[in-house]
Amino acid sequence: MVAESYRFRAKIGTLVPSDRRQHMRHMSTRGTLLAASAYPIVMALACASFAGFSRLGLITSLSAYAAVLLGAILITWHELKLPYRRDWKPAAPEVGVDAMFLGAVQIGVPLLLSVTLVVELADWLRAQGLVAADFWPHQWPVWAQAALMMLTADFGRYWLHRAFHKFSPMWRLHAVHHSPHRLYWVNVGRFHPLEKAIQYCLDALPFALVGVSGEVLAAYFVFYAVNGFYQHSNCLVRLGPLNYLIAGPELHRWHHSELPEESNNNFGNNLIVWDLLFGTRFLPEEREVGPLGLVNRAYPMGFWAQMRTPFMPDIESAAGDQ
Repeated sequence: MVAESYRFRAKIGTLVPSDRRQHMRHMSTRGTLLAASAYPIVMALACASFAGFSRLGLITSLSAYAAVLLGAILITWHELKLPYRRDWKPAAPEVGVDAMFLGAVQIGVPLLLSVTLVVELADWLRAQGLVAADFWPHQWPVWAQAALMMLTADFGRYWLHRAFHKFSPMWRLHAVHHSPHRLYWVNVGRFHPLEKAIQYCLDALPFALVGVSGEVLAAYFVFYAVNGFYQHSNCLVRLGPLNYLIAGPELHRWHHSELPEESNNNFGNNLIVWDLLFGTRFLPEEREVGPLGLVNRAYPMGFWAQMRTPFMPDIESAAGDQ
């Protein structure tokens, strides 16, 4: 009966209630411009500020973090000014847990790996004569190299993401990211550290090892971070044709649906082009996304609990169990 109920909901979706339709109609006179323009404007400001800080002589890593901080501030304002759903406003304890994930996992794990694994592995590869950096187009402009990096990295991340949904041991890690019942930009970092380490090894690590410059890696990071904030945000946006290029919030909300028929789509990290190519792009036009999260509503939500949960055999988190 429960399975039939889920299949029925997957077919009809969540119809837009009358008060929400009225809100959307009202939005057409007040917020349409903001919904349509905020994402490209914020992204452009973040990228331009990174370039500007770099030209002023600020070191590359600080320029990138300053640009990302600017993006976070503007997205916070957007969430407050024009939320997608008012009932997605998080409680203070939830923000505290997500802030721990953001700092310790989303920021801390890549930093730790960059100063340990990358340095040691790069030195070892050079000693063995195995670093082949000549094939990378170092002569291209920074933005073009970053775009190439994004396209190729997203190909690997697309298939990795699909694997995290398909194979039960991997899903048990990835279920941590799918556990929230609402989206807002801070919970972009809710990942188990083992999954984040695996992502890093397929994402930034190969490019660092072949000698991609720090400026290119930082430019990629700025787009990756700001897009990730928007992707998980509670912002009302209308990306229009960009939804065929960017893996933005309108697409990513469906990926966080509690229904596997809906969430097993839109695997793109920054771009949606690989979903388009492999038939997993999913964006219904006539309905809103329904409940988010895992089918198991008893799934632990605390930081330390979610560090242990993937290794607990009695937790219903296997992909097939949903």
